[in-house]
Amino acid sequence: MEAPLVKHEPVGLAPDSLLIVEDNLAERAYLAELARRLGVAVIYEAGNGHEALRVLERLGRPPAVIMLDLEMPEMDGIELIEQLHARGARIPMLVASGQDSGLLQSVGTMVEQLELPLLGVLHKPVNATELKATLCALVPDRSRAIPFRPFLNAPVAKGPTRSDLAQAIASHQIDVHYQPKVDIVQRKVVGVEALARWTHPELGVISPDKFIPLAEREGLIHSLTMSVLDQSMRQAKAWNLQGVKLSMAVNLSPRLLEAPELVDEIVQLQRGHQLTPGQVVLEITESASAHQFGAALGVLARLRLKGFGLSIDDYGTGYSSMQQLARVPFTELKFDRSFVQGATKRENHRVILKSSLQMSRELGLVTVAEGIETAAEWQLLKSYGCVLGQGWFIAKPMPAHALPQWVEAYGRGLPGPITAS
Repeated sequence: MEAPLVKHEPVGLAPDSLLIVEDNLAERAYLAELARRLGVAVIYEAGNGHEALRVLERLGRPPAVIMLDLEMPEMDGIELIEQLHARGARIPMLVASGQDSGLLQSVGTMVEQLELPLLGVLHKPVNATELKATLCALVPDRSRAIPFRPFLNAPVAKGPTRSDLAQAIASHQIDVHYQPKVDIVQRKVVGVEALARWTHPELGVISPDKFIPLAEREGLIHSLTMSVLDQSMRQAKAWNLQGVKLSMAVNLSPRLLEAPELVDEIVQLQRGHQLTPGQVVLEITESASAHQFGAALGVLARLRLKGFGLSIDDYGTGYSSMQQLARVPFTELKFDRSFVQGATKRENHRVILKSSLQMSRELGLVTVAEGIETAAEWQLLKSYGCVLGQGWFIAKPMPAHALPQWVEAYGRGLPGPITAS
C-alpha cells in the first residue's frame, strides 16, 4: 500500500524541507518527529524508492534534503540514488541505515563518485544529536548553493557536438593548464600534469569529462591528443630555457595505443621541441589499459624503449592492477584520488594504500598520489612513504604563464600550499 503524501506543518521557524524515505512506519514517524523537533519546516514521507520518485514528481520543487533507508521493498535506497543521478537531481541526501559499516561506507563512496551532495551516513537508531549535527550544521550552506528546479522534465543544456570540438581543435581553442607535482619529503616541485581546458564562445567552459569522451566517440581523440602533446612539449621547452626544468605528464587515451605510428609521432614532437624522452611521462588509465592489451603492449614497450616515462593512472579503479604491473613496463604508479581522499577516514583505504605503496617501492616504481586536498592527507602519505603528491592542497591547475612565479614562491619555502591566481 502506497504511503500517503504526508505533509507536517512546522512547529518552529526553520528554512528546510525534508523527504523521509523509509518503509517502516514506526521508524518513519520517529524520524519525522526528530526532524520536526529540530525545526524542519516541511516534512514529506515515502515508503520506498518508487514512492519517493512519485512524490518528487508531484512536488515539482524538490525538498532541501532526502533522508533515505537502504533496505526497502520494490526499489531500495541504492536504486533510488541511481535514479536520482540518472534524472540529474542534485538533492542533498542523508543515508540512515542499520546495515554494517562496510556497506554504508561503500554507499557513501558511490554517492560521492556520482557527484551527488552527501550530507552524511548515519547508523540506526538515529538520535537527535546526530541528526541535528548533520542537518542543522550543513544543510543551509548547501541548500542555498543548489537552486530549486523541476525534478523531472527539466530542460537539458545543449552539449558540444562533433563539429564544435573539431573546430575547437583546429582553431586552437583547446588550451592546456598545468598542475604541479611535488616531492612530498623534500617539498620540491619536480613536474606538472598537462590538463586540457576548453572554453566555448557560446557554451562556456566545457569540462574534460564531457569533451574527451566525445573525442573518443567521434574519432577526434588523435587530433586532440596531438594538440595537447604539442602545446605541453612546447611549453616544457620554454620553461627549460627559463631554467625551470620539470617533467611533463600527458594523458594518453587507450584508443590511441592500437596505432603503431603513435610512437613515431610522439618521438617527432619530443625531438622537435628539444626535450629528453625522460622529461615526458605518458599516463595511461589503469582500467582502460587492459581493454586492448595485446595491441597496446607493443606500443607501450616501444615508448619505454625510447626512454619515455610510463605511468599507470587512476591506480585502484580497475580490476587487474597486479597483472598490469607485471606485464607493462611502467615507471610510475599514480594512486586514484578516491583512495587518497578516503584514507584519513577509512581503515580499509589506509591498509590498501599502505600495502600498495610498499609494493611499488619493491618494484622500483615512482609513486604519485593525486587529489590531495588536506594537510591530514599530505601527512598520511608522507608517513607511508609516497614520493610525489598532486592536488588542490598543493595547487590548482594553472595557465602556463603563472607557473614559474608559483614555482619560485614555493621554492622560497613559503608556508602552506600556494594557489596561482
